[in-house]
This record gives sequence, structure tokens and C-alpha cells, in this order.
Amino acid sequence: MHTSTHTVLYDPDGLIEAELPLDREPYESLVKAVLAWTGPDTMTTRDYEQIALQLTGHARAVASDVRCRADQLPKDSGPKALADLVLKEADGRLSATLEGTVRCVQNRARLVRALYERLDRLEAALAPERVAPSGG
Repeated sequence: MHTSTHTVLYDPDGLIEAELPLDREPYESLVKAVLAWTGPDTMTTRDYEQIALQLTGHARAVASDVRCRADQLPKDSGPKALADLVLKEADGRLSATLEGTVRCVQNRARLVRALYERLDRLEAALAPERVAPSGG
């Protein structure tokens, strides 16, 4: 008899994932390294595909965080409108077929960087709303 040590969670609204912070530092380092690549391709197609897959998965996670933060802002706010544009662009870029090329990997790295920049701006826009008014 086979027993599994894995538990399947039913979380259709993504509430569990929304509470987990992204492990940002390794991906920022990967993005920096990938964008610094110049010269001839030195890795195999499979290596580039694997890196692109890693960046794609992380881009989806960051996009989810951007979407959650943007949804906390009023519908007519500038930061929300910009986030919606970035998310629309991200959806289009993430739907493109992965290729085992430097160009593809660098495009995914640029996307991760853009999503983090938007996430930071949204968090800054939300910060004043999270600070309780002083009783001064």
C-alpha cells in the first residue's frame, strides 16, 4: 500500500499563497546576472529553457502580488491604472511560447524586474493608507 506524505490544499482564491512573502533576493540576483549576459551563447538550449521557466514561474507569482496590491487601491487611482497596464503587458508576455534562447530568458528577466518595480510603487502608494492617523 502506498501512502503519500503530501497534502492537497483546496485554495481556489489563492489566500494561502497571498500570505507568503516572495523570496525576492535570489530572483533579483538571477535577473541581474541574466541581463548582464553579452557575447556568444554559452549554455545549451535546455539550460536557457530551465532558466526561462524559473523566471516565468516567479513572474506569475509577482504578477499575482501586483494584482492583489492594485485591487486594494481605488478604481480611479493612477497607481492602479499603471499596475493594470503592466499586468496586461505581463499577461501577453507570459503567454508567449518559451524558447531556449538568451533573448527569451532576458525578456523574462526584464518582465520580473518591471513587475517588482510596479510592486514597490504600489506598496509605496498603499503605505499612507496603512498608517493610522495620529491623535496629535
